[in-house]
Amino acid sequence: MKNRYAVMDLGTNTFHLLIAEAGNPGFNEIVHEEEAVKLGEGGINKGSVIPAAFERGLKTMERFGGLIKNNNVQQVRAIATSALRSAANGEDFIRQVKEKTGIAIEIINGDQEAAFIYQGVKASGCLTKQRSVIVDIGGGSVEFIICDDSTLYWKQSFEIGAARLMDKFHRTDPIPPESITALNIYLEDQLQSLFEAVKRFPVHTLIGSSGSFESYTGLIETNKGHSFDLKKIKSYEFTLDELLQLIEEVVLSTHQERIENQGIIPVRKDMIVTASLLARFILERLKIKKVMMTTYSLKEGVLTDMMG
Repeated sequence: MKNRYAVMDLGTNTFHLLIAEAGNPGFNEIVHEEEAVKLGEGGINKGSVIPAAFERGLKTMERFGGLIKNNNVQQVRAIATSALRSAANGEDFIRQVKEKTGIAIEIINGDQEAAFIYQGVKASGCLTKQRSVIVDIGGGSVEFIICDDSTLYWKQSFEIGAARLMDKFHRTDPIPPESITALNIYLEDQLQSLFEAVKRFPVHTLIGSSGSFESYTGLIETNKGHSFDLKKIKSYEFTLDELLQLIEEVVLSTHQERIENQGIIPVRKDMIVTASLLARFILERLKIKKVMMTTYSLKEGVLTDMMG
């Protein structure tokens, strides 16, 4: 029997579990689960996981633990990112998970996170000889990686994820113009090192890694009347004007309109607004000509690493 691997990506909004075995090429997926744990809820910028979110996180880890046992997994890695990195009670969460499930959670820093994302995106096959910038918009942090299919030129993680931006700027709905202006000024200030890096290593393409970019793909395809299954694709190329038009609609939408929109998964109903403002800011600021999406991200990068 083939070796089975389990990877958990414990993000600020969503906990992911991927169980797979080596395939030719890449890997064969056996289980792929995601749970909207919303670990950053009510406390993301206050540096603590609130009790309700803590409890949801524990319950999800117990469920994942059961799936790992039932699928005879040989190797397990659980990776925690921004929310647990910055939470005062993050260590307590890790200890309780270990006691209840035997799963040892590793907290990785932003630099390691970006390196795994690069490996994951590379495994999707959408990198080319042309230089790209990978953008991974999480709830807590955002990773930017300048690379091509053979070289990683520059990477950095910024604690400006969609949940943090929402907490700071998206207080009323729909988001008012002055909040958008304030958010853009904030991003201009926060992302200086990215702009410097792009001067050194000019980029042609932006690759959005999972998250909101998956929602955009689904919304665009469904709007065209196409049947669409995200699980069946690894990458997708946007038409730039179409994407910017969609982003504008998302930014101007009300909470109620997003609730009624089947194309936006529940955990993204509100955060997609600040994620979209960030995406648009980057596209315009870096004068991007070509935009792609890949469903591969951190967990696929960790899996690639485990399979050696």
